[in-house]
Amino acid sequence: MKTIGLLGGMSCESTIEYYRIINQEVRKKLGKNNSAKILLHSFNFQEIVDLQFKSEWAKLGDLLAESAMKLEKDGADCILICTNLMHKVAPAVQKKISIPLIHMCDSVAAEIKKQNIDTVGLLGTIFTMGEHFYKDKIKDHNIKVLTPQAKDAGVVSDIIYQELCRGILKEESKETYLNVIDKLKEKGAKGVILGCTEIPLLIEQQDTHLHVFNTTQIHALSAAEFALS
Repeated sequence: MKTIGLLGGMSCESTIEYYRIINQEVRKKLGKNNSAKILLHSFNFQEIVDLQFKSEWAKLGDLLAESAMKLEKDGADCILICTNLMHKVAPAVQKKISIPLIHMCDSVAAEIKKQNIDTVGLLGTIFTMGEHFYKDKIKDHNIKVLTPQAKDAGVVSDIIYQELCRGILKEESKETYLNVIDKLKEKGAKGVILGCTEIPLLIEQQDTHLHVFNTTQIHALSAAEFALS
């Protein structure tokens, strides 16, 4: 079994899910008391958030790359950035390591194609929805990406930082998200990417008729598949 290196803590709420999903999948495939070999570097998320809102992306890239290098040195066979947004600095991380970085967008796009869907809505932080690093990576797979209007995007992002990353789940916030998803459906979305690893804590497939792409689960399962390959 290969060893998985996780860059986590962004936030800790979703990193817990990565650990759970990966280990459940390994036990499912191998049986008995088998579990995954995992190395984890967990950041103080507030320090990451502060740098995000100061647009210190080069510094963030250096921080993640340094931690990825340490995980590789300690025996990791691959690296996962356990957050959608921080894939903005994925090229800087991959440049510093010789092991594969399993990219969130590649894993998600492969699942979208598997479902024969060509147009999806994207929910996430204001950075993920508003910038090109994430959408363009999905579009490279010939998938059209729709995002909410500016006002809705701001509300979606605020809920992530102020509630979901702090483990706060509110029914009214769930309704807000579902209303935004309905608007994306009206614009032509046939599925929706939950493009923040905390959103699946609030929104599940049973909540909407659109096909939900749970990025946390998809990415974690990709790691388990790599470890067992």
